Amino acid sequence: MSEIPPQASQTTVDEARRLIRTADRAVLATSRGDGWPYASLVLPAVDVDGAPLLLLSDLAEHAKNLKAEPRCSLLYDGTAGLENPLTGFRITVLGEAWPVEDRDLLARFVARQPTSALYAGFADFRLYRMAISRAHAVAGFGRIHWIEGALLGT
Repeated sequence: MSEIPPQASQTTVDEARRLIRTADRAVLATSRGDGWPYASLVLPAVDVDGAPLLLLSDLAEHAKNLKAEPRCSLLYDGTAGLENPLTGFRITVLGEAWPVEDRDLLARFVARQPTSALYAGFADFRLYRMAISRAHAVAGFGRIHWIEGALLGT
């Protein structure tokens, strides 16, 4: 019988929200459809409700994977500068990412990731919005919690 992890404290939920909103990069994991996972570095932003936003090229492997299978995860790493990164906070959010056509969201993304202005208007780039189902927060040894996606919103 597996042990049920403890419910995340409000402090952990707040730390998760803060990292998702402030991270300038994340690792996106998608499924290649052949049974192999595929991870790639991406630049994230967030919608006003905390939903992750990604600007991806149709030519990229991760975008091809999302087209076939929208389930994915994003790893946000808040351990920079720590002598032992395994003692720091990180969170993996799980959900589904879908392309959205929304000029306001695209402007929000570009404001958060200014270098994306160079390619945001290219025909092969799409803005994706991820609906978070749940998240796995690790705040150091023994501080591990699942958080329901609804708790990570605004």
